[in-house]
Amino acid sequence: MTPISFKRHRFPPEIIQNAVWLYARFTLSFRDVEDVLAERGIDVSNETVRRWFVTVR
Repeated sequence: MTPISFKRHRFPPEIIQNAVWLYARFTLSFRDVEDVLAERGIDVSNETVRRWFVTVR
């Protein structure tokens, strides 16, 4: 399996992996994940979360 490259991403891999995990593990929408990250001070759009999910999964 090829390792995932996070080279061109603005956020650290830990944040991306956490967002993808939240979406995949719980019954959350991309907007819900956006809200959870916003509560933690991370400003990201729901479209970005969707792109991360498609890329990482």
